[in-house]
Amino acid sequence: MTLETAPRRTDLPGWLPAWATQLAELYFSGTTAAFVLHGNTYDLFRVDDPPRYGVLAEFLAEQLFGRWSLVLHYDLGRGLRVFAGRDEQRLKEMVTLANKKLGDLSALAKDPATAFAVLDRLVRNNIMAAEADRISVAVIIDQASYVFPSGEPGRLSLQSSSELVRMLNWAMSPHVKRLNMAFVLVDEKLADLSDRLTGNPHVATIEVPLPNEKERATFIEASADAASMARFSDFGASALATLTAGISLTDLNVLVQSAQESDKRLDAAVFRSLKKRLLERQCRGLLEFIEPKWTLDTVVGHEAAKARLREDAALLKRGALDSLPMGYLLCGPVGTGKSFLAQCVSGEIGIPCVMLKNFRSKYVGETEGNLERVLSVLRAMGPVVVVVDEADAALGSREQDGDSGTSSRVFAMIAAQMGDTQYRGRILWMLLTARPDLLPIDLKRQGRAEVHIPLFYPTDEKEIRQMFVIMARKLGSRVSLDDVPPIPQRGQLSGADIEGIVGRAWRVSLLAGADHVTREALAEAVSQFMPSTQGLERELQETAAMLECTDRQFLPAEMLEKTAADGGRAKLQARLTALKQIVKEL
Repeated sequence: MTLETAPRRTDLPGWLPAWATQLAELYFSGTTAAFVLHGNTYDLFRVDDPPRYGVLAEFLAEQLFGRWSLVLHYDLGRGLRVFAGRDEQRLKEMVTLANKKLGDLSALAKDPATAFAVLDRLVRNNIMAAEADRISVAVIIDQASYVFPSGEPGRLSLQSSSELVRMLNWAMSPHVKRLNMAFVLVDEKLADLSDRLTGNPHVATIEVPLPNEKERATFIEASADAASMARFSDFGASALATLTAGISLTDLNVLVQSAQESDKRLDAAVFRSLKKRLLERQCRGLLEFIEPKWTLDTVVGHEAAKARLREDAALLKRGALDSLPMGYLLCGPVGTGKSFLAQCVSGEIGIPCVMLKNFRSKYVGETEGNLERVLSVLRAMGPVVVVVDEADAALGSREQDGDSGTSSRVFAMIAAQMGDTQYRGRILWMLLTARPDLLPIDLKRQGRAEVHIPLFYPTDEKEIRQMFVIMARKLGSRVSLDDVPPIPQRGQLSGADIEGIVGRAWRVSLLAGADHVTREALAEAVSQFMPSTQGLERELQETAAMLECTDRQFLPAEMLEKTAADGGRAKLQARLTALKQIVKEL
């Protein structure tokens, strides 16, 4: 088969996913013959019209290489074999051709050395063959990281290095690029593959994303018709496709089939539970999905911050995504309610909220692979609020060393995603930290975490009393404003401190047989409570938050006065430097 008789880009079906179209365009341009597919590679893929679904190798064999003379598939478990998808007649023709060109593949050992020796012979023979004898060949290598593992060249075995060099030779060969020969390497985690391979300019690295809304709708309609859906679901195919953003077709199939076969109708409550479980499984526990219980109405104080966040929520609901910041930095002393405010923002907007959990691993390459998966899910979920607590410790930095470069690579991946403007308004980053001065400037610059909102301990007595009422409600109890006693520690109590005081009073009230926080119990708890003595640490955190603030409106009057005074910021910076040194020496 010559290049002219191979399927052209215009022959590709209109429903082909964007990543597959990209692969086809790169191949038919004559510039690329080797491809790495990573990401959502374990999912189901549409392989025919009317919609029929199979694994990725089937899609490649039946669609992208559906008219090629020979499609070969290799993995360590099954060795080298011909692969034609579900077309039995084509499979027989391929087996005959493979026996003629390569010999009996079923008799070959499964190890990479044997398989690659056979492939190398096929490549050389095809290059040297007369025009009429040349064949179109596609080679699919599944679980490619077991053949081309990540690692420094000097630390790889001689055999692994040999296979890597051979693959690179094929990718760079101008003779291979002129022929109908393609090599597709498939692996879920790009970080598990050799950098020498994925970073080579002759190898195209393409991410297979999670399915978009249209693809999910097509799959649901193929799985159950409208009449069937009405019997087991409160949602039609279109509504369900919209609500299942971030879910793979494999997990979507679980959701639909379990609803069909169980006695539980797929209503809003059942759907939320199923979606949460499936998404957390999709992320392998690396993201915690939070269902916001509160809106910004629940937050006491911080009026300027709430006003700004409400405005952004309104803009998001209107679809004015270009007017939104890429992210927020919530900073201030410990216990000022940064996590609570972030969740309330999600509840105000009415979009999912996820907490980034510890994705780091002691195994080489595993951390980067975990982050790849997390970011892939977030890109598919949008709009979504992503909360990163203790951001200064969680995200690493460009300069951090001592871990073979893992932290710097993690930092680069996070920074690249946060700065990708095509996700403006779709992924809202909320970085939370008590020490914003330790957060790399690359992450908190404009275009990433753009809006820096400092939070401080409340000083207004009315505000403090209202916080007691809110905290009692949060703990499942109640207390009236009139029952809140005078607060002698005004300005020294964090939101966490107030919640702790109310919790103590609620405990005493329960033991006394009351069904709410009593005036007496609360007065006793207030009088007995002793605020933290970590004054220097608190001053350090407050000073860092004041210096980090991007909008004057967020600062309380007394702090605004400090920063606005002549030389105020310079004095604060000098004080911050001094506090760091004092705390370090303690």
